[in-house]
Amino acid sequence: MRTDSSPGTLPAREHLPAAPAGTPVLDVVIPVYNEEKDLQPCVRRLHEHLDRTFPYAFRITIADNASTDTTPQVAGRLAAEIPEVTTFRLEQKGRGRALRAVWSASDAPVLAYMDVDLSTDLNALLPLVAPLISGHSDLAIGSRLARSSRVVRGPKREFISRAYNLILRGSLLARFSDAQCGFKAIRRDVAQVLLPLVEDTGWFFDTEMLVLAERAGLRIHEVPVDWVDDPDSTVHIVRTATDDLKGVWRVGKALATGSLPLDRIARPFGDDPRDRDIKDVPKGLARQLVGFCVVGALSTLFYLLLYSGFRVFSGSQIANALALLVSAVANTAANRRLTFGVRGRGGAVRHQAQGLVVFGIGLALTSGSLAALNAATSEPAHSTELAVLVAANLAATVLRFLLFRAWVFPDRREDDSPAPAPYATTPYDAAPHGTAPFHAGQTPYDTAPFRAGAAADGTWPDATLQLLPVRPHDSDSRDLR
Repeated sequence: MRTDSSPGTLPAREHLPAAPAGTPVLDVVIPVYNEEKDLQPCVRRLHEHLDRTFPYAFRITIADNASTDTTPQVAGRLAAEIPEVTTFRLEQKGRGRALRAVWSASDAPVLAYMDVDLSTDLNALLPLVAPLISGHSDLAIGSRLARSSRVVRGPKREFISRAYNLILRGSLLARFSDAQCGFKAIRRDVAQVLLPLVEDTGWFFDTEMLVLAERAGLRIHEVPVDWVDDPDSTVHIVRTATDDLKGVWRVGKALATGSLPLDRIARPFGDDPRDRDIKDVPKGLARQLVGFCVVGALSTLFYLLLYSGFRVFSGSQIANALALLVSAVANTAANRRLTFGVRGRGGAVRHQAQGLVVFGIGLALTSGSLAALNAATSEPAHSTELAVLVAANLAATVLRFLLFRAWVFPDRREDDSPAPAPYATTPYDAAPHGTAPFHAGQTPYDTAPFRAGAAADGTWPDATLQLLPVRPHDSDSRDLR
């Protein structure tokens, strides 16, 4: 159940290889709701920028979140006029819902999104997606809070943004600087396994996705951006903040209980010499020793406090047995999660049962030490008892680590792990330029629960597509530019 050998573990990152011109490398999603005025200038400006500066083929997808004005008609006209523009209609609101639906169906190996107001300067778009194309990073975000960012906005939004990020750092231990900037990108192979774990369908979608990715050890690249606040923004600040705080509580609770299978989205490190296997050295031994020592030191302190408390109303043997039993259960749980990286509730009962066997061995060592001390001295001092117990616990600790590593939490080698179930593949059914990529009557988003490794409809597109750098005005039989 380790993160480095789980069946759902991602492969090592690689630079996206070259492929025929015309294959979209980047799919930029613009989620909109009743944006009939801003949609057309936004799409045309974005298309002109990509056409002029982006060295790969691209697609712009308009994700309509159940708009009630003429936004669908505006989107349809843009898709008919511009070959690289497609439209996607959802009958339910929610930015997160729109992104998950479109990203799940896209065939582009790099997926991005930006807000329709284009508050973020578009010159940051290529630096945003370049680390994903090169294989350096898994996700990329624009940051308005980086030192080199230039931001124009009112004090109210500035305070809310910084306060929210302080909450994330304090409660979820987030290290990224800006969770809500509407300017993000992700590799499609990462989205395939990460998105099914994200529950939120609204504005908290970004934060939840980033927190889970960071906790799983994925690499998040941050790009300083120039950002100008949109005074006409329709975002309801109070309701959004309330929903975000609820999301923080939900995700924090899930992380604390270990109910999220983050080992399914772990990715091995790259070509760092420190991460290479060394002959005859057990994998992860150094990290496990450090974690075990920290847990052991805290457990010993906890044990001594319990022993001193139980000793007030019972004999030394009973106090020792009770203190060792309680601390052993806590020690097994802590080592299971922190030292050996076992997440979730699967096998927890068996691990505790095996831990109790190890506890029995420790009890025999410590009880035997006390018996020997009482045989040598009829009334030993309390400090002497504690000293003998510390020495006995040190010996038991060494044996406990060896038993934990070899028996309770054995290291699963990749050769012994079950083969990952292949993702079901469904072609993207890319339609000719100017038409929507979805069939008539097709349901674009299924609200059924997601499972790891599956899209909303139970299928995922094929593996990462190949790329070929193309100049903005290269010709292609399918390109009418």
